[in-house]
Amino acid sequence: MNGRPAWRHTGSGVLFREVPAGTFRMGLSDDELDAVRAIAERGEFEDDPDPFLEETAQWQPVREVRVEPFLIARHPLTVEQVRHWLPDYEDDYAKSDSTAARLEDDLDELLAALPFRLPSEAEWEYAARAGTTTLTFHGDARPGADQLLDDFGDEQRTAAAENGFGLAGFGSATELCADVWLPGYAQAPADARPRTGDGPRAVRGGAADMYPWQGCDEWLSLLSASRYEHDGFASIRPVGGLPAR
Repeated sequence: MNGRPAWRHTGSGVLFREVPAGTFRMGLSDDELDAVRAIAERGEFEDDPDPFLEETAQWQPVREVRVEPFLIARHPLTVEQVRHWLPDYEDDYAKSDSTAARLEDDLDELLAALPFRLPSEAEWEYAARAGTTTLTFHGDARPGADQLLDDFGDEQRTAAAENGFGLAGFGSATELCADVWLPGYAQAPADARPRTGDGPRAVRGGAADMYPWQGCDEWLSLLSASRYEHDGFASIRPVGGLPAR
């Protein structure tokens, strides 16, 4: 691991990192849009980029958000970790017990059993960016399949994939957030509270859920700002309160 403080939940083995307080620019910025357009101009899109560029209106307007410190799991819950709360859990999508669990029918049951909460979209994006302002924390280049990580059984590979906050796997699995899905950020709060209401939740990521990629630019789900409406399965990266000092 990268030397950042960590707390392990007894029983499940979930490892949490502390994310420091800070302010960041949430959403897909003009610089990031220019980076996507540059990728398109280099011919690195498999499909027509225009539908994606139209969809990015749901990731804007960019706004400044203040985030207070919190604990978040180093990576999404694995099949093995989910079984701490749901002993009979089975996962048709998992390649191994160390793969990120994709929950469908068991999702509500797990959320009721967890002693933790879901991250807000602001917390998720802040944690994913880890102080960067680029398409991914790796930079503005088109992310490839080498950035996918949804199996955390190899500690060396997981540690090598950590961002500046010591967190891994952002963008790979479809991760559920606490926010109700709303297109765009108009009138969204300037702090990290989730947006509430009726309807499906927002999800982040999902590039590994569509792998092997079929040539429809699934790599776009790896972008820090990418967001979608929950439909089907989802992975969980739980958030906890700070430990007593």
